[in-house]
This record gives sequence, structure tokens and C-alpha cells, in this order.
Amino acid sequence: MRRALSILPLLLFGAAHGAADPLSPVGAWRTFDDVTKKPKSVVRIIEKDSGLIATVEKFLVPAADPAKKCTECSDERKDKPILGMTIMSGLKKDGDTWSGGRILDPENGKTYRCTLNLVEQGRKLEIRGYVGIFFRTQVWERIE
Repeated sequence: MRRALSILPLLLFGAAHGAADPLSPVGAWRTFDDVTKKPKSVVRIIEKDSGLIATVEKFLVPAADPAKKCTECSDERKDKPILGMTIMSGLKKDGDTWSGGRILDPENGKTYRCTLNLVEQGRKLEIRGYVGIFFRTQVWERIE
């Protein structure tokens, strides 16, 4: 009995630790096509010493080629598979926002400055990419 009670806090911590933190963008997110508004991919955001990074984990479009490459990229990602590719990096927490990072649009190969904001109690993530004073915002939905 005593042994069972001694591991209870570890089990509770493990269960709570496995749940997505609504105050953090870390986790899996469903992205959407800008034109069709249909689910497009799953992107996983993790935290490293250099800040948040995001990789494309899965395509959700049935006709998507899993071997599709970033033919329009002009950096080290040129002609590399999009699946598994790091598309966002360098974001650091700044109050209620994550900023200072860059995001790649693998469709056109362009990289943008970006910010992240959690909305709807952490169920959605607003990603805003900037070119000069112009910006575009996408909203991703949390999967976990």
C-alpha cells in the first residue's frame, strides 16, 4: 500500500506533463490550405535552446506526394523533402507572443519574419508572417 502511494505523485505528474499546455505553442497543429480552407498538414512545434522550431510531420491532403520537395527553396532546404522539414525556427517568448523567428512557406520557397499568438485558450495558434510592413496571418488548430 505504501509503495503504491509513493508512486502516485509520479503517475499524476506524468499524466499532467503529457497533456498539451494551453499557454505554450509546443505540440501538434493542423494547418489549412489558404485557398480551399481544408486541412493540409500536421506541424509539430518543439522547444529547443535556440527557441521554438516546427517541422512538417504529416500531409493531410489525400493526393499529396509524401516525397514532395521544396523545389522553390533557395537555402540548404532546396530540393529536400518537405515531410520532416523544419519550416519555423528561432521564436522566443516575448510576453504573450513568440517572436524573433522565421517561417518558410514550402510552396513558394520564401522565408518570412514571424510571430505566434495563442488564441481561444490555446486551442488555436495565429501565425503571422511579415515582409516589410506587409503580413499574412494563418490560424492553426491544436491536435493534442
